[in-house]
Amino acid sequence: MTAVRETGFAYQAVYRYLMQLMADSSDSGHTRLPSLRQLANRLNVSISTIQYAYSLLEKEGRIYSVAKSGYYARPASCTVLTGNGSDLLETVYVNARHPGMQVLSAEDPVSVQSLDRPLLLLERELLRQYPRQPQLLDQPCGEIELRTALAARYTTSPTYCWHAEDVYIGADLRGMLEILIAVLELKHATILVESPCDWVILRLLQAAEVRVIELPLQACGGLEPQRLAALLSTENVRLMLLSSGLSMPRGTQAPTDNRHAIARLLDEHGTWVLENDCYSELADAADGARLRDLLNPERLLAFSSFEKFIGIEAPYGYVLSRQWKGELQRHFLLRSFRLSPIRQKAIARLYGNGRIDQHLQVLRRLLKERRTPMIHLLRERLGDALHVVEPQGGATVWVQALRPVDMRDVFQRMLKHQVVIAPGELFSLQGLHNRHLRLNLLGHGEHDLAGAIGLLGDALRLAPLE
Repeated sequence: MTAVRETGFAYQAVYRYLMQLMADSSDSGHTRLPSLRQLANRLNVSISTIQYAYSLLEKEGRIYSVAKSGYYARPASCTVLTGNGSDLLETVYVNARHPGMQVLSAEDPVSVQSLDRPLLLLERELLRQYPRQPQLLDQPCGEIELRTALAARYTTSPTYCWHAEDVYIGADLRGMLEILIAVLELKHATILVESPCDWVILRLLQAAEVRVIELPLQACGGLEPQRLAALLSTENVRLMLLSSGLSMPRGTQAPTDNRHAIARLLDEHGTWVLENDCYSELADAADGARLRDLLNPERLLAFSSFEKFIGIEAPYGYVLSRQWKGELQRHFLLRSFRLSPIRQKAIARLYGNGRIDQHLQVLRRLLKERRTPMIHLLRERLGDALHVVEPQGGATVWVQALRPVDMRDVFQRMLKHQVVIAPGELFSLQGLHNRHLRLNLLGHGEHDLAGAIGLLGDALRLAPLE
């Protein structure tokens, strides 16, 4: 590994190692691959480097992951799973990574344009400037240069200001959320969550035995203040999980008056807020107001990641919090995240030189240009079967069936045609959104798009009613 790393990035060497490992065991079916930590110890590289390599192999359809089990190599002759009797989310994941599948379930904005190449080029320049630092100088909560850049970006006034010591950077978003669940002692606690909600977040809360109460978003994109007020008055709510701006997978933003009403209620009840800021950079209106600028910053935590708008080479997650400093630092020390300080510096420089803002302007425009013909085609061909929720940003479209069809049946009919969709029930723990779908057609040409929509229309018409 040492010799290979001298001529390329470490993750490329790990990628080649895994390719050879899978080739050596090609006759043994779905071979289980080493865990992230096992492989990091074996090859003497960081866990984040292993994650880069695994993520690349997943995108290429060579491996797949199974929750609480690990990564597996996919045989070339692997057949499509129909999902009968199995976990729906696992079925979506496995089939989405199967070679030859048309994936309409993904949520990958940077597939349009990423910053991976500029990031790696800048990292290469920085490697010449900074010698490899001793392990003792590692910063467990993240590189100070990047923490400072993030604090500056989130600061909007003397009241709503952040400092580097308020920022914590981890290997990925999942790891950050696991730390927050532990620090906030959410096990068996009650939290309120806007719905629909990202399935990764929901599954983590479910695994941690958190009591989740879902509040459906209204047609306007906001929450119902009266219902929220009733819950805050009758339930022992530990905190509320809300989007900072753009709410995904719905792709909408709450109106200004609704946002102010919700913020006033939360302030009156002294409710802690956990703000999901993963998608606010992808909103069409780049200067849109953030929920955090209306809340008490002393009872606020915000989390996000770089991967949605930079790319796979920046998988780090981060959290901002003025409180819980001791507990957060302790958990970060226990996790012992081994993050590349040079890559973190490179991300900080992309913020500092304005490259990220330039990239975001282009990315937002490209996403909107790709969504527009997709929405037009959906309304033109399936207007009698689907209602399209007009997105205000992001890479996906949220649609609702006009008839109470069995969406699981639609899902499996599409699988038989080697097309993967994301049923709405994945975005709820309480059986909401059963008539909804999240669609992403960004990676397909005009012919594929029309064909996929035609198949979806057939599946919707043939599916039985609930």
